[in-house]
Parts: sequence; C-alpha cells; structure tokens
Amino acid sequence: MKITQQEILAQAAVAESLRPVFAGKKAMVRTFGCQQNEADGERILGELVACGLTPTEELAEADVVILNTCAIREHAEQRVLGIIGSMKKEKEKRPQMLMGMCGCMAQEPHRQEQLMQSYPFVDFLFGTDMHHRVPGILKEVLSSRRQKQFVTDLPHSEFGVISEGTPVCRDSAYKAKVSVMYGCNNFCSYCIVPYVRGHERSRDSAEVLAEVEGLVKGGYKDIMLLGQNVNSYRGDMDFPALLEKCASFEGEYWVRFMTSHPKDASPALVRVMAEQQRVAKHFHLPFQSGNDRILSAMNRKYNREQYLEKALAIKERVKDVSLTSDVIVGFPTETEKEFLDTVELVKQVGFDMLYTFIYSPRKGTVAEKMEGRIPHEEQVRRFSYLSEVQNEIAQKNNDALVGKVLTVLSEGANEKGVPTGRSSGNKIVTFDTPVPRGQFCKVEIHTAKQYALGGKLLK
Repeated sequence: MKITQQEILAQAAVAESLRPVFAGKKAMVRTFGCQQNEADGERILGELVACGLTPTEELAEADVVILNTCAIREHAEQRVLGIIGSMKKEKEKRPQMLMGMCGCMAQEPHRQEQLMQSYPFVDFLFGTDMHHRVPGILKEVLSSRRQKQFVTDLPHSEFGVISEGTPVCRDSAYKAKVSVMYGCNNFCSYCIVPYVRGHERSRDSAEVLAEVEGLVKGGYKDIMLLGQNVNSYRGDMDFPALLEKCASFEGEYWVRFMTSHPKDASPALVRVMAEQQRVAKHFHLPFQSGNDRILSAMNRKYNREQYLEKALAIKERVKDVSLTSDVIVGFPTETEKEFLDTVELVKQVGFDMLYTFIYSPRKGTVAEKMEGRIPHEEQVRRFSYLSEVQNEIAQKNNDALVGKVLTVLSEGANEKGVPTGRSSGNKIVTFDTPVPRGQFCKVEIHTAKQYALGGKLLK
C-alpha cells in the first residue's frame, strides 16, 4: 500500500533525466471535481515541474497537457469528453504535444475503452494510484509514441496506494490542501468513488503533522484536511485527535476538513471544533435524503433521526458554526412525500448552504440497475423547489450576521475589483478597503445576501 522510498527516489531520478528533454517547455494540468482532485492535481503538476516543465494555464503554450478528471456525475464526464474533443485541433497543429488524462474517469473501464477507440490522439491514461509514477509514465510515452494505459485492474480491497515525499506545486501561497486519507469503504448505492479510488487507507499521523507544521511555518493561513470520508481516518490515532494536533502549532491560521460522513461524525470531533480556536467553524455534513426508506436504498448507514441529532448538536455546541450539506433529489422511486421529508429536514436544520444535485446514474453502481427512475422534468421541479426553500433559509441566516464583526481571510479583489475574502465559516465577505491576499482582517458586516456578506474593514 505504501510506496517505498526506493521507488520515490527512482522516479525522482527519472524526472532528473527528463529535465534536458523538457528544458524550455511548458505543462498544463486542468483539474475537474472535488478538493481531493485539486490536491492530486497539485502533486501531478509538482511531478511535471520536477521533470523540467514550467507551469502554464494556456493550452496553446503547453507541450504537455493532463486533464485530471471527475466521475461523480454524468454531466462532469460529458464536459470532459467535450473538452478532449475540442483539443483535437490543437493536437493536429502540434502533434509533438503530449496529451494525457488521469483521475476518476481514467479508472473506469468503459471510459478507458471509449478513449482508446474514439480519442486516439490522447497519448496516455493513468489511474488514481499512479500519480507518483508520472516521470516514468512520461519517459515510457516518449520512447514508445503509442497510446499507453497505466491503470490498475485490482479489486477495491487491494487497490490504492500512499506515496510520501513526492513534489507539490501548490496553486496558492496562503491556502493549502492536505490529504490525510484516500479511498472509501462506504459503497453508497449511487456513488462511483469506491470503485475508482479504492479502499480506505490513512497516512501516518507523523507525515500529516509534519506537512501541516511546514505549511504553518511557510505562512499558510488556511489548511484543509482532505479525505473521501475524512473522519474515518485511522492512522495511529483517530481523526478528532489528528485535527486537534493539527490546530496546536504556533501561528495564526485555520485548519478545516472535508468531507464527513454522518456515521463517523463523533461527539469528540464536535468537541475539538468547539474548543480549538484554530479549527475553522465550518462543518460540511452531507445528508443526501431526509427519508429513511431512501436513505436505506442509498446505503447511507444512518437514519433521519440520527442525522438530525448530530446536525442539531453541532449547531448547539459550536458557536457561530456554518453548517452545509449535500442532497440528492429524484433518486429512483422517491415519492413526492419522501421528497417533502427532505424539505422538512432542511427547514429543521437551517443549513447555511446546500449543494443540491439531481440524481445521475453512474455505470457500475447498484443504483444504476434500480427501477423507478424519476422523470427529468420532475427532478428539475424538485430541485427548483428545494433551492427556493434553501435560499430563504440562507438569507435569514446571513441577516442575523449584520452588525457582527467577523474575522476574514483576504483573497484580494474579485473579478469586479472589490476586496473579498472568506470567513471561518467559509462565507464570502466583501469589504471596502483592499487588504493583501492571505492576510487576516476584521470586517463589520453591514449587508447580507443569500450567499455573500458585505461590510466595512476595521482597523
């Protein structure tokens, strides 16, 4: 499971040997999907830089292009396929350009076959446990000049690795993502993640803590601990203990985490969030449905009352917490009454933000074979109705913040030139006076919209 240091050093040697080949050339990594994918993308780019390539965001400048893909919904996959198709002309103009695809789509057998047959101009594919092998992959592709696949066919229980000591090219100088565990053992009936990410595996706590401490000493202000199910972390300590230690270093910073499964969100985790000043007061706790029958069909391993108990305890015990969630509407066989159970749960909890998704069948999952598909028009109606309910709740929650003073981490100016930042609860805050990106400041809130706050900078 853990890649040996000998292998890491061997890949570093390959990267060094490629530096003359890629001297003066550029690489682009375009990432789709979740924060875990973004963290993977930073490591892939780090490997490319180690090979002598310079990062670029312009396709026309790139000599190596890698699309780091997401498979969580059909729309995401179709978008990537459309982008790949649009890159064909660039490849025809510059056939020497190397084009690759990685991530969750590359791990799906039917997508591998489709790409090999319908997109022959894509030079290589590699799976979600091959990031540490990027230098070797490039070397093999350069020598063969044939379309190559680097994807494991191991079963879920044997699939997945941990690699320490690989280079990282972070996309921010003040925000950082730190993966603490990988994979998933939950097998929710609608979800493809376990099949494309492998079984749960946790990094050693010493490695995580060393990385976080280094980031704090390097001036990072917002550090996100990541995992497909982050609070099922099982190193030599549990996740609440790891989070508490990550918040114990000297310095002015926040540490936050994504994403939690309700069955593993323990009272100890809530206690750490409540007591530790450096733990950001944002808890993302997906519930997916407010109806017990649908939760069972989803294989979520909790019921409505158990979720409500945990969500309301978080709001009671963690001062000024921002509670957000995910929900799926239009799951197979969901009745109108069962959908309204979800609406009532949303009203009862009072989420600050809700990420609402229309059910999308994923090839290879249990739900794909379920009968009782909800017509798309009905799914859209439910989506719209729930969004309206949530918008009202979000407005009410933000109205309650008017007159309060929030600590905000500046993100510089937005696309309109307005100074902006994020609160501890991950709320967008605009203000009147510019503050350098990556600095904390105090803002008195004067205005509230559904998903953004506005205020005046305090000296």
